[in-house]
Amino acid sequence: MSQVLSQLRAHAAADFLPLQGTDYVEFYVGNAKQAAHFYKTAFGFQSLAYAGPETGIKDRASYVVRQNKLTFVFTTPLRANNPLADHIYKHGDGVKVLALRVEDAEKAWKETTARGAVSCLEPVRQQDEQGEVVLSGIHTYGETVHYFIERKNYAGAFLPGYQPWISAYNPSETGLQYVDHCVGNVGWNQMQRWVRFYEEVMGFKNILSFDDKDISTEYSALMSKVMSSGNGFVKFPINEPAEGKKKSQVEEYLDYYDGEGCQHVALATHNIIETVTALQSRGVEFLKVPGSYYEDLLDRVGQIDEDLAPLRELGILVDRDEEGYLLQIFTKPVEDRPTLFFEIIQRKGARSFGKGNFKALFEAIEREQEKRGNL
Repeated sequence: MSQVLSQLRAHAAADFLPLQGTDYVEFYVGNAKQAAHFYKTAFGFQSLAYAGPETGIKDRASYVVRQNKLTFVFTTPLRANNPLADHIYKHGDGVKVLALRVEDAEKAWKETTARGAVSCLEPVRQQDEQGEVVLSGIHTYGETVHYFIERKNYAGAFLPGYQPWISAYNPSETGLQYVDHCVGNVGWNQMQRWVRFYEEVMGFKNILSFDDKDISTEYSALMSKVMSSGNGFVKFPINEPAEGKKKSQVEEYLDYYDGEGCQHVALATHNIIETVTALQSRGVEFLKVPGSYYEDLLDRVGQIDEDLAPLRELGILVDRDEEGYLLQIFTKPVEDRPTLFFEIIQRKGARSFGKGNFKALFEAIEREQEKRGNL
């Protein structure tokens, strides 16, 4: 049994904040209707729910899409002089809410605020004819927040206040399954502060650490720590910049996002070749590594089930740990600011995060930075 697995099992036994997984990810965007259409078209999500003026909400509109266990919410302000509008003006489109499903949202709020979390939403009960949902929330890095969602007594599509979004346009899915992890970028010398936050406030465990020797190229470097909930269902790696000859990807993110925030969301699939093929056919752009990466791949990672040819053609990376191996690939930023992107990941036993791919991956990111004049 691996050391990481042993740590997770021991930690789960004393978990005061048992999380059931990621409930949804909410993005603040400039045009929610168009964003939802993009994620349906490019990523294969399906229409689920809507809230806005027609449902009695006057200051915003929200479109909810779903694919398997993945739920994304896109929210846009309807007027200026609105906190949402100010958020988007400063940060651009990006992740605002990482919502976590819990058995008891009031208890989750009390446990975390008692340990030092700053509340952003005191426990509130929302009801409609489909039942009741309890929500609460706390602040985390930057302007990102965690909501705790208790929906065991609710049978509706999403949340009270939303109506079903019936659409004739629902492209076929691409095989995306659930959120594997969400990565946050924090400022210089801030990583340890947020490691302590997740340890002390939310009962997470630091299961993996990478320093500038692990994650560096000729020009730039960063450091990262992977924080995991007690049961291992939720993982939040945290990145901070490290000194290098030129600007790192984390520094570029902090500059363009104008602060700390969620850098990327990793989406799990059961067949990465089929998923990435579908995504590319719909216009999703991915980072590419040199063909030389594949020349000694099997020597580095050992035998794998997949043929090498499609992996090379698609640009999929492979890494192995003591539990198995994983396959992963990263999109280019999905908007004009070089901030938010997505990772597509398939785990075949591995619980790690692709340490063996860091150098090739970050050199690919640097090539894109150089094109933008930001290296």
